[in-house]
Amino acid sequence: MSAAIELAGLRKSFGPTEIIRGVDLEIYKGERHAIIGPNGAGKSTLFHLISGRYKLSGGSVSLHGEEISNLPPYEIYRKGLSRSFQVTNIFPNMSVFENVRCGLMWAQGYKYSFWHLVDRETELNQKTVRVIEEIGLSARQHIPAGVLTYAEQRALEIGIAAAGGADVIMLDEPTAGMSHSETDQAMTLIRKITEGKTLVMVEHDMGVVFDLADRISVLVYGEIIATDTPENIRNNKAVQEAYLGVEAEE
Repeated sequence: MSAAIELAGLRKSFGPTEIIRGVDLEIYKGERHAIIGPNGAGKSTLFHLISGRYKLSGGSVSLHGEEISNLPPYEIYRKGLSRSFQVTNIFPNMSVFENVRCGLMWAQGYKYSFWHLVDRETELNQKTVRVIEEIGLSARQHIPAGVLTYAEQRALEIGIAAAGGADVIMLDEPTAGMSHSETDQAMTLIRKITEGKTLVMVEHDMGVVFDLADRISVLVYGEIIATDTPENIRNNKAVQEAYLGVEAEE
């Protein structure tokens, strides 16, 4: 099985403090892969390294076999990797429609064409409407994104992440702060939006992780201590001791 993302000897230090300590990991094309671990394990830092937000201190990151180490985030996005953030990251004063359309414009070939009048671009606007329908916000498409509920804003951000046509989507705690019913809706949306794509997610809700993920990697103190199927991770004694806080039987 070919790797969508490959990390080799990945390291990140902030001054004398090493946060990511030689991570080796292959995330397969088309799989749903969860990264879990206790607070302070380095999960968000790992996301930032892959997506170009942070510079590497060592090692390499490859996307579909092409090294993307230390490229700026916009170049990595153009190569087919899109991500959301732990804190919702949208344009609050723009409408839902305008937020999604911005996410689509590069994929539709607009790039730096400032002379386009986007309201007249029928294909772009029709695609925007379809994405909004997929994320269940059709009735809210003309209101400012900043007045959406928290769950709706998260759905919008997931839609924006997927709208540009990226085949690798990274979601940082997509269900954080949601009620049980909102979490169920978000899981349904994530399955639909990422169908046929590679999904990488950081998530604290173990119900979400074990239900969505094909494989799980456990990050503890900047190191991957296990990568396996949900069932095997659940029964892994090292994971129970290091992450779940359960003392494994001798």
